[in-house]
Amino acid sequence: MSVLKKLAGETILYGMSSIVGRMLNFLLVPLYTAVLAAADYGFQSELYVYVAFLNVLYAYGMETTFFRYAAKAENDPQEIYNTALSYILVTSTIFSTLLIVCAQPIARSLGHPESSHLIVWLAIIIAVDAVLIIPYARLRLENKAKQFAVTKLINIFVNIGCNLFFLYFCKNIYEGKFLTQYQALVARVYNPDMGIGYIILSNLVANALVLLLLYRSFLRFRFRLNWVQFRPMFIYSYPLMFMGIAGIASQLLDTIMLKYYLPEGYYYGKSNEAVVGIYRACGKLAIFMNLGIQAFKYAADPFFFSRAEDKKAPELFARVMKYFIITGAVFMVGIGLNLDIIVLLLRKPVYREAIGAVPFMLLGYLFLGVYTNLSIWFKLTDKTFYGTWLVTGGALLSLLLNYWLIPVMGYMGSAVALLVVYMGMTVASYLIGQKHFYVPYQVKSALVHIGLAAVLVFGVQFVNLGSALMNFLLHQGLFVGYLALLVVIEWQDIKTLIARLKNRKQPKQ
Repeated sequence: MSVLKKLAGETILYGMSSIVGRMLNFLLVPLYTAVLAAADYGFQSELYVYVAFLNVLYAYGMETTFFRYAAKAENDPQEIYNTALSYILVTSTIFSTLLIVCAQPIARSLGHPESSHLIVWLAIIIAVDAVLIIPYARLRLENKAKQFAVTKLINIFVNIGCNLFFLYFCKNIYEGKFLTQYQALVARVYNPDMGIGYIILSNLVANALVLLLLYRSFLRFRFRLNWVQFRPMFIYSYPLMFMGIAGIASQLLDTIMLKYYLPEGYYYGKSNEAVVGIYRACGKLAIFMNLGIQAFKYAADPFFFSRAEDKKAPELFARVMKYFIITGAVFMVGIGLNLDIIVLLLRKPVYREAIGAVPFMLLGYLFLGVYTNLSIWFKLTDKTFYGTWLVTGGALLSLLLNYWLIPVMGYMGSAVALLVVYMGMTVASYLIGQKHFYVPYQVKSALVHIGLAAVLVFGVQFVNLGSALMNFLLHQGLFVGYLALLVVIEWQDIKTLIARLKNRKQPKQ
């Protein structure tokens, strides 16, 4: 249990930066949905979908590759660090320069020719993100989870602070709602027409600060363009890049396709860009599932690689999967049973219209977490091309399902597609992976926990007692009942854990 305790502890530390930090960041959603029109929020969401694709392209799998090669006994971790970071610096500079040069045509093609400056800012943000990937990976490899968490949290707090400064304080002072004595001063720095530009500017400022905070990571860095050393690293990494691009496609392709494939007027009185904004705003309510997966991934990658040679690794990996599914199911039920309260964070009622899509997203993200856990088999066996095929298949399935379902079901079609894609990727990865790296996963246990969570979250959507208070009490009662049933199902493991804790507390003879 000690190794699992260590993994859990590191997951909590990484979760402080991902989950706790993003929970604070999530509090910006009420601000955005209060001050931005749905169409503006939709355009901002579209921009960040393209950023997600470019982040993968800029990184081209070097994060996982760094873990793989720096952990090998015959390699010097510092030289691997130098080589990986050097190539990231070169390619990021080239890519972002091209984006900046082409900023005006790109903005015009998106239907917002006046927003070329946003493309420039995003190009800089993506480059900084890419450069920081290797220093952050090194912190994880060296088990410096606290430093990792602190810098991530500072980045988030600065981003939040800048957003609040521009979109709340400056906006309201400029409009004369309070502190009117500072109206003239604010008018010098605040442009009411900037809109989502302040969201991107805040991101840029926060990223620049992180570069300064991690300056020590660059002190020992030496620029190395060593192709002999980099070539095998690139051969290992480029399938991960395609896997990442396909993974982003399966996750975010629906945002782009909603804009271009939803029939105009499908939702009366709303432009397609506004529909994208509504769908993405409701999608934020499922983000906690996704953030939990990310926090787990931060801790799990170095954990799995460091124990790959252990003969008991398969049994250990199976236990990790079991506890991950139980934790994910509890998160899913907790969020799903409280959607009627959480949705109030979306300030304008128009943003709440896609709430019916959230349960599909919650279950889809749970399957994504299971897939992420399963994916260790092709990383440990150096068969990353399997991962490429799996996520490419998922991306193609997402493309087809969104193409077929969006014109018929609108954003509900996108939510259903997301669930089907992640479920399919999970099943395929399990079936193929067991042939190459057998792990004794407890499949029946997984199906029970996922099935029980799904029945509760989907079933409660059809129950309305006619009173907000009665609905609230019902939902909390169901959650308590679910936790009690969970204890009954896992009672043998719980008894074992209690016995171990008692043994630890007994004084040594």
